[in-house]
Formats: sequence, structure tokens, C-alpha cells
Amino acid sequence: MKKSRLLEITGQFESKSVLVIGDLMLDSYLWGNAERISPEAPVPVIHVQRSNHNPGGAGNVALNLANLSCKTYSVGIIGDDSHGKTLLEQLRANGINIEGVVVDPGRPTTVKTRVIAHNQQVVRVDQETKSVIGEQVRNELLARLDELLPDCDALILEDYNKGLFTPDLIREMIERAKEIPVPVFVDPKKNNFYDFRGVRLFKPNWQEFQVAIGPEFALDKFIDQGHQLRSRMAVEILMVTRGAEGISIFSDSGHVTIPTKARRVHDVSGAGDTVISTFALADISGASPEEAAILANYAAGRVCEEVGVVPITIEMLLEIVDHHNNRG
Repeated sequence: MKKSRLLEITGQFESKSVLVIGDLMLDSYLWGNAERISPEAPVPVIHVQRSNHNPGGAGNVALNLANLSCKTYSVGIIGDDSHGKTLLEQLRANGINIEGVVVDPGRPTTVKTRVIAHNQQVVRVDQETKSVIGEQVRNELLARLDELLPDCDALILEDYNKGLFTPDLIREMIERAKEIPVPVFVDPKKNNFYDFRGVRLFKPNWQEFQVAIGPEFALDKFIDQGHQLRSRMAVEILMVTRGAEGISIFSDSGHVTIPTKARRVHDVSGAGDTVISTFALADISGASPEEAAILANYAAGRVCEEVGVVPITIEMLLEIVDHHNNRG
């Protein structure tokens, strides 16, 4: 992509507003060194040197958007606990509007704690519940959506199968977005996969795509099966993120696969969040589906060069595009 076109698209980012609704999490990190094996079990002993916290899950999608300079609203659930307070502080500190966050005293805040030694993840510990939300919380979420969505240019639905989304709530949200109208971009998981019909973008990853196709999946039939899934979901754009193979998109224009742009891969955590954030923002900023996918691919490649879940920034995006342009 020529730099002039990149700047034309990214120059619109600051004027856009995006609402992200989904499973909010707190990403916690313990960073240290492993210099010996425990005498109690064959596991390394980590000497922790520092720790930090970041918004995770749908919070990381919001963080990516905020770092790309657009106005960002977060709608989701946290528990009435210290982790929830920390997550709210992190969202607010990054300029994300938290008026849509609902506190549910009946469930804990989801926390993913990663222990990293010598720039490699040693173990991840999850604290969470996957129980479905109650009627009162459901109604509160819809009320926050109704209040905030009319001021937004896009709605991103981020499902991590942690209990926020139910089939009826998904349909209700999509219908309300269509009434405004606001384009809807979806990052699904397996439980509610086929409930996200009729949206602007539907973005399963490679494994989710294969599970959706079922026993009939075959690599040599991928293109036909991609078109079939797009038709079944009645979506404008189907995007399949394929790891090292890049990104494939299916639309009225046909199919195109964009090779990965990672120069080196340290950690793929959070790359999917970066893809949908960048694509949605580029799409509402005048990029074609292919241009938006190209930018999303660059962004994902750049964050994979970092250790841990790291959001994309305008500066990082410009840097990797410049790098590849100069090589060409």
C-alpha cells in the first residue's frame, strides 16, 4: 500500500467512534527470570522482577482502537472486586469511555495471568466464570447500548464464550444496530457461531472455520467452502484469519488471500483483536475491504513481534508499512 493512501485512510481514524461490546478481561503479567528447577516438582522457579496489568478480551479490542486514535466506548461486565476496579482504571487511563460497563456482583471479573520468563510465556492462569448472564444484567447491557450506539460509527461484537452473549441478545443487538443504521463487525467463538447472521464482517479464525465446516472441510475446497459459509451467514464480508498463511476475505468481489507481514513472531496473543480493530476502523474510514484487510494484516504482523498482548498504534502501523514498502 502506498504511504499516501495509508495516510489518507488513517487520517480519518481520529474522527471516528466505535463501540465494543463483549467479554471484558484483565490481562495480568508477572515478568521474571527462571534460573533453577523447583525441588518440589519438575517446574521452573520464576523470580518475579515486575508486574503489570492491561485490558484483555473485548477490553484489548477497545485498547487497540483507542491507540489508533478513534473515540472508543466499552460495553461489558465486570465483577464487584479489586480486579474489576483495576480493569476500569486501565480502560479509563487509556481514554476509553466506560459508561457502558456493568458491575455484576454475582460473578468475578475474568483475569488471565501470564507468567513470562526470558521473554517466553511459562504458564497462564485463568480466573473466570462462564455462566450465562441474568435477565437484569442483560437489560442493563441493552440500555447502555441504546444510549451509546447512536453516537458511534461502528459496533464490534467480541465473543469469548464467557457468558455475556446469548442467541437472543445477539439478535437484539444486531437488529438495534441495523435500525440506526451502524455496521456490525463480529469476532465469534464456537458456542454462538451461527447466531451472528447478517452483519458487515464475520471473522472466524482458521480453527473456528474448520469446525464450522465440519467433516467436509478440505484444504483444496477452502475457497468454495468460504463462499458457502459467507452465504449461509448472510454477511457482507467473511474474513478467515489463518495464522502464518495470512488473511482470506470473501465478499461480492470474490476471494483474496493476503500473506502475513510479520517479520518475526514472538507471541501471537491478541493478534485477532488487532485484526478486527484495524479492519473495522479502516472500513468505516473509506478503505475498500481488501485495503482494510491489508492494514489489518500489517497490524497483526507488527503486534506479533512483541511479547505479551500488545495493542497496535498508528506509529507501529506506519513503521511496518514503511519497512515493507522500502524493501520493495
